[in-house]
Amino acid sequence: MEEPPETEYEGVYPDRVNNQGAVVDHVDFRGARLRAVDFSGALFRGVEFVGARLVGAEFVDVEIDGNVSNVLVNGVDVAPLVEAELDRRTPERAKMRPEDSDGFREAWGILERRWAETIARATTFSEQSLNRRVDGEWSFIQTLRHLNFAVAAWVNRMVLGEPAPYHALDLPWEEAHELDGVTWDLDARPSLEEVLEVRRARDATVREVMVALTDAQLSATVTRLEPGWPQLEGVPVRRCLRVVVNEEWEHRRFAERDLTAMEDGASR
Repeated sequence: MEEPPETEYEGVYPDRVNNQGAVVDHVDFRGARLRAVDFSGALFRGVEFVGARLVGAEFVDVEIDGNVSNVLVNGVDVAPLVEAELDRRTPERAKMRPEDSDGFREAWGILERRWAETIARATTFSEQSLNRRVDGEWSFIQTLRHLNFAVAAWVNRMVLGEPAPYHALDLPWEEAHELDGVTWDLDARPSLEEVLEVRRARDATVREVMVALTDAQLSATVTRLEPGWPQLEGVPVRRCLRVVVNEEWEHRRFAERDLTAMEDGASR
């Protein structure tokens, strides 16, 4: 029996397709089976591998940067090893998993101090450099815009109950397409000072929340279902504040990495 002709897909880029078992960008792969597929040099951004199994795989010269938990490599859960090594390299990182109100206050104090150092470093770069994306990642200014959005969403909206606290310069995660009641401009090129003006106000709000925070408040739950983002029901305040703490810690790490890359390989 004659083999069916190969289907040529070169140059075809399906976008936001719900087609389980298909390929590429913004496609739902849940339940898909990929065999004899060459991903050499491929870039995966904003993908989820929850519950996935990779059998007979070869991982050579691979970089994974993200949330790693319950990851078995040859029968060994590597997540605790990764966490322990990261904590060893930067001991203050362990403080970013607070459980009580005093722990949250300590974590936020560390973040404010470290971000002050990073902002001071960033001011030695030109505005052009601070708007430059490094290796396809967000620019420094876009990173600050995203953190402003995170505080607006998880503190102003979820914790404090403001239905629409967003600023025109706020920036959701890059894979976001439409969020109910939220608008943004990924390509905007505000100055560092314009973004820092918003950030100072947001930081002051978080600081006020942390100062007044009690252990009982951490266990309380909040529900926000009106237009905007997030729209969630029964979320513990502890989770909302943990999101902000984690976002601030990780994105400062990314920002420092990219500032170093610009120092090493690009002119200011």
